[in-house]
Amino acid sequence: MTLINESHTQEFILLGFANHPWLELPLFIVLLITYPMAMMGNITIILVSKLDPRLQSPMYFFLTNLSFLDMCYTTSFVPQILFNLGTSIKTISYTGCVVQLYFFSIMGGSECLLLAVMSFDRYVAICRPLHYTLIMNQCICILLASIVWLGGMAYAFSEATLTLQLPLCGINKLDHLLCEIPVLIKTACGEKEANELTLSVVCIFMLAVPLCLILASYASIGRAVLKIKSSEGRKKAFGTCSSHLIVVFLFYGPAISMYLQPPSSITNDQPKFMALFYGVVTPTLNPFIYTLRNKDVKGALDNMVRSIFSSK
Repeated sequence: MTLINESHTQEFILLGFANHPWLELPLFIVLLITYPMAMMGNITIILVSKLDPRLQSPMYFFLTNLSFLDMCYTTSFVPQILFNLGTSIKTISYTGCVVQLYFFSIMGGSECLLLAVMSFDRYVAICRPLHYTLIMNQCICILLASIVWLGGMAYAFSEATLTLQLPLCGINKLDHLLCEIPVLIKTACGEKEANELTLSVVCIFMLAVPLCLILASYASIGRAVLKIKSSEGRKKAFGTCSSHLIVVFLFYGPAISMYLQPPSSITNDQPKFMALFYGVVTPTLNPFIYTLRNKDVKGALDNMVRSIFSSK
């Protein structure tokens, strides 16, 4: 906190959808429904992956990391938005804003890297099946997961710290639902071109590079799958990859449209809808995408439900 200049205020007023007040009640109801759904869905994925012996593989190890990350992602701001929508108080303390900024950035950066790691896991499983257990051993999986989380932290502490050092000149109104890097840069006064350039360069590395690795992995996977003679084998291979591809597009689409353009060119309502999409919609849909399209997860979930009811 001592690194931040003295132009900051004690609290921020989050304007949210002040220009569209009729949206507040529907948004409150939607968040009140989707937040518990996101939490319960991701907790279920974690429990099923940990309790069922058939799901003790690298794929589900990374899936539990994604579920835990999505829970943290959503929790970093949804409760605060619900509180603001449910009361006349639309503020967040400066300390709360800083904590939210770092937390939100860590989760976002980590998810970019984790989705790339998950695509690499699928590449090895399909393109190098005989060497899969050797390459994706427990030590490698833990190392890759550590790189994901440390990479997300490095991104957050570099970008968020630079952003928080910008002078605010007494401005305490944020036209957003939460504290996010592009909006804070846009709100700041004085020279901020260097911060915009730094944000663009870092985001190219954090978004574009992992996305290129994902696309390269799936290009190789596609060629390998087409060589499979059995239609059942091709269907199974596509089935294990389709869920991950859907999640990739749901996350990267909004994130690229938000972070790979100068903050000064972002329209007022764009950050709000994008934050809700990749911070609420995606974490809520992910468990259903992986459950509904994965026979192993559905089978493990059925077994867990049966064991719960049989124990009663």
